[in-house]
Amino acid sequence: MIPHLFDIPRRALLLGALAAPLARAESVRVWLPRHMSTADPQLPYVRRLVMLALDRAGVSGDVQLMNLEMYQGRSLTELARGSSPIDLMWTMTDHERESSGLLPVRIPIDRGLMGWRVLLVRRADLPRWARLRGLDDLKQRVAGQGHDWPDTAILRANGLQVSTASGYDALFRMLSSARFDYFPRAVFEVDAELASNRHPDLTVVPNLMLHYPAAAYLFVSPRRPELAELLRAGLEKAVAEGSLQQLHQAHFGALIKTHAVSRERVIRLQNPLLPPQTPLQRRELWLQPGEPA
Repeated sequence: MIPHLFDIPRRALLLGALAAPLARAESVRVWLPRHMSTADPQLPYVRRLVMLALDRAGVSGDVQLMNLEMYQGRSLTELARGSSPIDLMWTMTDHERESSGLLPVRIPIDRGLMGWRVLLVRRADLPRWARLRGLDDLKQRVAGQGHDWPDTAILRANGLQVSTASGYDALFRMLSSARFDYFPRAVFEVDAELASNRHPDLTVVPNLMLHYPAAAYLFVSPRRPELAELLRAGLEKAVAEGSLQQLHQAHFGALIKTHAVSRERVIRLQNPLLPPQTPLQRRELWLQPGEPA
């Protein structure tokens, strides 16, 4: 006897509807943003990660890049509305982003590196930074951040002073001109930024790091729920077999060694923006500064 349609659970119907066309598809096409104003050091990794996830989910991935030049906030808003030509973005999660209509894939693709922050400062100020003793000292100095970055709220929630700007490039100019004292940068961002030699007066404070729990997720357009489910399933499989960790090590292992710090020189901050669904209890998903990779 064939069951009546309404006897089949809604979730089974949904998954069946999503899986049917994908099972017949030779390739799933995914459009990623290639920001034109500055090279994104994460892009090669994210591209390979998406292809790995789709492969582990059992489909072939055709990952294409689209030139897109707009501020992060606007890009995420258009993606959440389903009006963006791209299919996903990768960025740090928070309550607002997870409730915006975007589909978060809750596997931290950066293994928490987004919360590892070295301090970009004026080279002439290094002797002053060598005397820094901890969070209370840092509260006397002013950080620079983007006005719509989650990091801004995190720093302020920990009692730190923050000066903001709407443009990424403007923050480097503001630091050079002493409009603020330091610019926290993720460890995977700062080397490429310094290599451009556009600001030779700036450098990183050695053996000092801010750390707060943070997760960079793939956020998928609500137009592509089947893609979000494929990526989730594929990333879970990649974590279980170790291939995600291997890919991460291949891309970021060297820079983790370059920016190694002693455990006592890590200033640890709270992150009140983390949604309760963040899988902090899953130790296999995270790296910690001051510990072996």
